[in-house]
Amino acid sequence: MPKLGMEPIRRKQLIDATVETIHAHGFAEATVKQISARAGVSSGIIHHYFGGKDALLAATMRAMLRDLQRAVAVRLTQADTSRERLEAVIDGCFSRDQFSGAVQTAWLSFWAQTPHSPALKRLARVYLGRLRSTLRHDLKALLPDAEAAAAASGLAALIDGLWLTAAVSPETVNPETARALARAHLSAHLAAHMAAHPVAAPRQDAVPQHDAGACSA
Repeated sequence: MPKLGMEPIRRKQLIDATVETIHAHGFAEATVKQISARAGVSSGIIHHYFGGKDALLAATMRAMLRDLQRAVAVRLTQADTSRERLEAVIDGCFSRDQFSGAVQTAWLSFWAQTPHSPALKRLARVYLGRLRSTLRHDLKALLPDAEAAAAASGLAALIDGLWLTAAVSPETVNPETARALARAHLSAHLAAHMAAHPVAAPRQDAVPQHDAGACSA
């Protein structure tokens, strides 16, 4: 029987071991036995805390989404304007931690498996929805509402596309280049709006407290 108070420690050990096992063996080949051995616990502990491999995989994806959320949230605390907050979201999504070998492999594996897993598909939809919502929150301070919604969807898609390119083809686009390209897209979009509406007064930040839940689930 697990010791009292060990659950958070064991859960983290098993989630970390899952990421490392996926990195070493691939998503399809990662077994409960391999994960538990890497974590240094019995296979029964996985069933005790998670109920099985599928639930452990979903918990691992949620943990990775929380790590991504924290990377964004830290940067948001240093941002004052809507433009700075938008750049903070971009920078958090392309932080170096998101491109470490094991984490990067796990992300690619999860995205590839998402169409085949209702639990992972739900998490992906929550992440994508919150990313768009967070971007739109600050774009609405800079653009008309309808344009802000379209810009948020476009920027979110660009962020994910650039991340994928940087993950699978770093010789073409590395994380720093991807971040710069996303920032440049944002600048070009805002500049085009100002050129089309030269007499429009700049809109001010409407909401002082930002929703830092962009990438949470």
